Parts: sequence; structure tokens; C-alpha cells
Amino acid sequence: MGEHTVKLYTRQNDKTLYQLERDGRIINQRVYVELHFGDIAPLFMESYDWFTKEASKRLPKPEDVHAPIWCSISVENCLKPIPGTVVYCLEVPEDQVIYFDDVKWDYVLNRIYLPKDEEDKKAYRQHLKDIGVENGFEFLSGKYKGMFPEEEARIRESWKRAFEIDNWTIFNVCGNIWEIRKEWVKKIVHPGEKIE
Repeated sequence: MGEHTVKLYTRQNDKTLYQLERDGRIINQRVYVELHFGDIAPLFMESYDWFTKEASKRLPKPEDVHAPIWCSISVENCLKPIPGTVVYCLEVPEDQVIYFDDVKWDYVLNRIYLPKDEEDKKAYRQHLKDIGVENGFEFLSGKYKGMFPEEEARIRESWKRAFEIDNWTIFNVCGNIWEIRKEWVKKIVHPGEKIE
């Protein structure tokens, strides 16, 4: 293991405190993600499962982990602790972190094509016109579902760009980790306390 660590911050349900005490680690259960999204969970879970699968190709995940834990890379952009939550201030070995672009993640969540750049965006718009499709939202969940398999493949392939960071700022870059290990936790911030 390299000595390089990075500081990450993540807000979690305060029930995770027991998990940390009991197991010496915290992992995110898939069911928590489902609960968080309520009725719209089925749509979103497909995206989260895609993320989990894709991210684990980049950094193998422990057997028992089925959902990501997402962290802010800065105090400024970290969600503040509210009642029922705590913020974990972590120092994580760099080789345990997969960075991704949260703005690009929205494309995955919306199940639409993620363009490489402005030029690609224009080209894709033109492409949709050429095939007579007015709405790129409808390929994976909508009236075109199943009708354009090659488009579906193109869209899914484009999502991998979420792991390519072109623009490194604290507002769009997030860090994914598979677990929070006790030795990584430098500080636990409760509601009403300052993060740093």
C-alpha cells in the first residue's frame, strides 16, 4: 500500500456508528439506497447498479459490498450533518478511491447520452434528428425502449465518461469508496458541530 492518502468527507446515517463499532467498518447496503429514493428507486437502482459494476472494474470491491459510498473531496462542498446523520472525516489511501464527475453522473441517472464535449453534443443532436428522434430521454425508459438497441449500447458506453475528469473542481469531483474502515476515520462530526 502506498503512503499517499486523500482527505474525504461523507455524510451518513448515524446508525452507521454502531456498524463502525461492531464491525470496524461501514458498508452501504443496497437497501439503504432504495429507501433513500422511495418510489423512484427502481429507476435509479439500475443506474447505481451500473455504477457499482463499472467502478468495480476499476477498483475491485469486497465481496459483501453491493453499493457505493460517495464522498466529497472538500469540506466546503460536503453536506453538513443534520439530525440523524454524522459526517465522517476520512483519510483514505489514494489507491482505494475512484474519482468520478458528479455533473456527468446526472446523465447516467437520467439515462441519456453523455457527450464527450460540446462538439460531440452537437453531433449527437444532429444524429438524433437524422434518425427522426426528438427526445434522447426515451431510449432506455420511454416509448423507444427496445426499439434502438444500437442507440442503447451507444448511451451505455458513453456513461463511462463519468469516470473521466476533464474539469477538476471541488463541486463536480466526488470520490467513491467501497467501505469506510475504522482506521480511516479521523473525526466524526455531529449535528451542530463544525466540520473543520
